[in-house]
Amino acid sequence: MRIKLRTVQYRRKRQGKTNYNKRRDMLKTSRVRLVVRPTLKNIIVQFVEYQPGGDKVLAGLNSKILDKHGWTVHKGNLPAAYLAGFMLGKHAVKKGITEAVLDTGLIHPIVGGKIYACAKGVRDAGVDVPIDEEVLPSEERIRGEHIAAYAKIKKDVFTDYAQKKVSPTEIVKLFEKVKKAINEDKNEK
Repeated sequence: MRIKLRTVQYRRKRQGKTNYNKRRDMLKTSRVRLVVRPTLKNIIVQFVEYQPGGDKVLAGLNSKILDKHGWTVHKGNLPAAYLAGFMLGKHAVKKGITEAVLDTGLIHPIVGGKIYACAKGVRDAGVDVPIDEEVLPSEERIRGEHIAAYAKIKKDVFTDYAQKKVSPTEIVKLFEKVKKAINEDKNEK
C-alpha cells in the first residue's frame, strides 16, 4: 500500500495573494517595479525594489494625498489614478528612479483602466515604464470628460460631489488645476 503525499502550497498562494511564477519572472529582470493596487476608494502606487531579505519600497503614496493639492472628490476614479501616478512619478524622478516595470499583481488590468492611467501618469512625470500605447486611456478619459458627460445625464448619482460643493461637470477644470499644482509643488510628498 502506497501512501500518497500531498504538498501544501505557500500560504500567500493559497490565499490568492501572490502568483509566484509571475513574481519570479519579474524579479529576474532586477529592475524597479511600479506596483499599482486600486481599491474601491483609493489608488496605492509604489516603486518597489527586490532585496533578498524582502522587498524595499523606494517611494509610494496613496491617492488620499491628492487632497493636499485640491482634489477633494473621489480618489478611486481614473483621473485620480493618473494624478496619483503623476505625483509619485515626479517624486521618483527627484529620487533618481528613471525606469520601472509595471507590476499589477493578481489583478488583470483592463485596457484603458485605472492601472494604465496611473502608469501613464508616471510616464508623463518622466519615468520610463514600457507599456504598449494601445492599452493607455485616452486624454479625454484621463481628464475626466466621461465623468462630466455622465453627470449631465445623471445628476443624482453624484451626491458626494454635492456635499463637497464641487460640480461633477467641472471635473476637467479641477483636474487641470490639480495637475498644475502638482507640477508647481517643489516639495511634494
